[in-house]
Amino acid sequence: MQYFRGKPFPLGSHLTVQADKSGTNFAIFSENATAIVLCIFDKEQQETRIPMHCSQGSWHVFVEGIKAGTKYGYRVKGKTDEKQGLLFNEHKLLVDPYAKAIIGTPDLSTAESAKWYRWNDKRDNAHLAPKSVVVDDTFNWEHDSQLFTPWAETVIYEMHVKGFSKCNPNLPPNIAGTFAGLAHPESINYLKKLGVTAVELLPITYHIDETHLQKQGLANYWGYNVLGYFAVDPTLAADKENPLTEFKQMVKTLHQANIEVIMDVVFNHTAESDKNGPMLSFKGIDNANFYWLNEQKEYENWTGCGNTLNLSNIFMLRWAIDCLCYWVDECHIDGFRFDLATVLGRTPSFSEKAEFFTAIKSHSKLANIKLIAEPWDIGPDGYQLGAFPAQFYQWSDRYRDDIRCFWLQNKGDLSLFARRFAGSDDLFSQYDSSKSINFITAHDGFNLQDLVSYNHKHNLANGEHNRDGHNENHSYNHGIEGQTTDKSVKNERETTACALLATLLLSAGVPMLFSGDEMGHSQQGNNNCYCQDNERTWLDWENANLARIEYVSNLIALRKKIPILSQANQWWTESSAKWLNTLAKPIKIEDWHNNELKELAILLQGEWLILVNAKRQKQQFFLPQGNWKVILEQINGTLMTDTQAVTLNNMGVCVLQKSDVIHTKTLETQHA
Repeated sequence: MQYFRGKPFPLGSHLTVQADKSGTNFAIFSENATAIVLCIFDKEQQETRIPMHCSQGSWHVFVEGIKAGTKYGYRVKGKTDEKQGLLFNEHKLLVDPYAKAIIGTPDLSTAESAKWYRWNDKRDNAHLAPKSVVVDDTFNWEHDSQLFTPWAETVIYEMHVKGFSKCNPNLPPNIAGTFAGLAHPESINYLKKLGVTAVELLPITYHIDETHLQKQGLANYWGYNVLGYFAVDPTLAADKENPLTEFKQMVKTLHQANIEVIMDVVFNHTAESDKNGPMLSFKGIDNANFYWLNEQKEYENWTGCGNTLNLSNIFMLRWAIDCLCYWVDECHIDGFRFDLATVLGRTPSFSEKAEFFTAIKSHSKLANIKLIAEPWDIGPDGYQLGAFPAQFYQWSDRYRDDIRCFWLQNKGDLSLFARRFAGSDDLFSQYDSSKSINFITAHDGFNLQDLVSYNHKHNLANGEHNRDGHNENHSYNHGIEGQTTDKSVKNERETTACALLATLLLSAGVPMLFSGDEMGHSQQGNNNCYCQDNERTWLDWENANLARIEYVSNLIALRKKIPILSQANQWWTESSAKWLNTLAKPIKIEDWHNNELKELAILLQGEWLILVNAKRQKQQFFLPQGNWKVILEQINGTLMTDTQAVTLNNMGVCVLQKSDVIHTKTLETQHA
């Protein structure tokens, strides 16, 4: 096996030709290492060690004849000094931080097996450790590119690749629950029927199961315990040999259906956990540079996962930007949702001018793609909703909680409901338009069916004695905890669920629908399903609520018809929105702060009238002047008593359109 000096960039492994010789260039960065050895493994797992050259912290070598599919790893030598945060151990095989494929998973299920991955264990673990794989990432994209759907026209569908199609009986069993399953015409047609414009995928990158889950025989279903940030997780692919190709084909197919693909990325922590966790990659390559360490050189745990990535470090920042560019360039990803995104702006205090934000804004490939922040972590001043730079849209838990309280709790506030419905100007006033990602439910917490069916979480299956998961859910079981055969309770739950969906999909801002909510899927009261890779989280297609699916489809179609909902503007002008009481009169100032009021009418652009009744009783609404037609019924019926009044049953939303509005565009067309 011949090898040569090679090139220091790009980092990672790249099939290439150098000096008329075909092979692979390997490059890895470590500022504090004193030597790095590339380890190549043949089919019999025999290891060949190749010393690497160093150019200003970039270690590199070109190896002739190395082809796609070759397994490799690194051994990194350096001074070991806990007091300086230096944890080098050449006996541990390490995964390439730029690896585009990884094979193998560490066994952490027992104390003894986990010791093989401890940073201070002196045994060689190459026969056990995960290995990086050289990848040929060529793909025929034809004319595909990012879609750049305007934010104001975006409707997001948050989903888990496996959970979405695993139990769909209309898919071939061999692809159900995979990238190919999501790209299947049955899945595409369903998403098109719903009318969503983007899928937001829970992490699809290579992850491992945490130590405590392995000990209990559970698995990390959500995938937030990431080891390979450039690598597709093969467990989500039907073709285990070519998961990257299958993923690209999925993106291409979704783009052909005008559906964007947004990736959930985890730039806040890694699968290496705290200092006693496994040494798999970053920890052994350059621990002091890659993680946030305190004055005692212990890990800052601002994520609750044992460690926190230090994106204020220039080397770590470069890795993160390279990673995003890879997914945009090579996989045509349309955007990213950043988990615990406050970490991205830590310097260590949060700053909207942090290096990561500046790097993205100045990067031509990243500045115009969709960026979504989960605007909190668990560190000091970790809650930063409304404080992110303008290019970021932000998950609004304030929207979630205030809308839930209005519909499900007696403490609901009419003024807060209106604020959230109109785009949350109190939270996003510094921007030209609302940056709110509105959601009622998400992967984290109760899903919609459970939100209207349980007062308390039921997480015993997670093995943590029901201590995990949120305690403040603002949910309402309608009188019976959990599943029931009581028809009146089931009807009330359905009415409330649809009222919540109508609120979500008719609000200003960007709506995010959680997969399965539209079909009534239940997670049996578990509000922290991160380790439930089973029928609890896999969508129950055979028992799908077809009426609710149709209702959601109609809601999204209606949203697209109402001009103000597809425009990036504020509602707080009289020409845009008028807030009316049940007598069709403007709501008085004192009424906004009356917590007993749970009903209002919202007149949009003089043409669209949204009636909201969050009371447990019927409510009559008098209509403004004009000829009105009901275009979206309340789920259990709207009573049109005459042309000037509508009676809503309890817990309902109804939409009417004025039929005598003269449209400017129509006049212009006629004139032309």
